Amino acid sequence: MLLVEITPERYDVVVDLAYAGNNNFTGKPVYRRNACYLRPEAEAQLVRAAALAGEHGLRLKILDAFRPTEAQWALWNHTPDPEFLADPRKGSPHSRGVAVDLTLVDGEGCELDMGTAFDAFTPLSHHGNTAVPKEAQRNRYLLLGIMVSAGWDCYLMEWWHYQMFSPRSYPLISDRALPLPMMA
Repeated sequence: MLLVEITPERYDVVVDLAYAGNNNFTGKPVYRRNACYLRPEAEAQLVRAAALAGEHGLRLKILDAFRPTEAQWALWNHTPDPEFLADPRKGSPHSRGVAVDLTLVDGEGCELDMGTAFDAFTPLSHHGNTAVPKEAQRNRYLLLGIMVSAGWDCYLMEWWHYQMFSPRSYPLISDRALPLPMMA
């Protein structure tokens, strides 16, 4: 299989995919299952990032990872905003299994303040935005440092989005490629 399943037990991460529930910008589930997948190359970088977060007494909370091409179309059809969503005709790094949306949680499982919610389609979500509180800026820089040190590239418009370098060198993947479909 092209993808590796990322589970909390094996990777010491929290998996809470926003699109598997109602708490996302569409207001309804896009995925039928809260199943997290990445390509093996991305999985190796996630392992490094989780270890680095652990050195600070923190854990990664994964909000999205592999996103089937069918899901990318569903998101785009709801909100066709090219600043925050990849046009599915070009393809998203998520739909290639080489991107992850995430945040940091403390030892109690509480999310660190990042200044905006996940998928807040606003300039306040941009890396380096100094209009968010200082604590949120520090938390974003900590997440950025962890992820970049683990080999990830960032997307400057979203503090939560990280991807492998040269994501378009990987093919798009459909929900049909999974042993058990994710889509609702």
